[in-house]
Amino acid sequence: MTITNYKDLDVWKLSFELAEVIYKATENFPKHETYGMSSQMRRAAISIPSNIAEGWGRSRKEYIHFLIIAYGSSCELETQSMLAKRLGFLLEQNAADIEGRLASIGRMLKALQKSLRIEAAEPPSPLAA
Repeated sequence: MTITNYKDLDVWKLSFELAEVIYKATENFPKHETYGMSSQMRRAAISIPSNIAEGWGRSRKEYIHFLIIAYGSSCELETQSMLAKRLGFLLEQNAADIEGRLASIGRMLKALQKSLRIEAAEPPSPLAA
């Protein structure tokens, strides 16, 4: 499959779906967490696909930087999910689903970063002119 924009990237699709999962999961958090953990988790979740999208429209160097930010947001969300589970805000099954999705997204972000770095290091093909 040819990738023509960020919406074609599997990592963007998965992270977009995860943001939706987080929004739905945090609807059931206690009211006193509306502006606390619930809000933080939502911001971290939407940050992942948003940074993938924003980086797509930048230079290769900037894109790698935005992918690093997206990875950081995934780590932040993982920590918040672990705490939400420990506090009883997330069911074990939901937490395991989120953890699995984050692990996949993290691997994909790292692989995409590596691919972009390798492409940047390759000399241009004389046939590409």
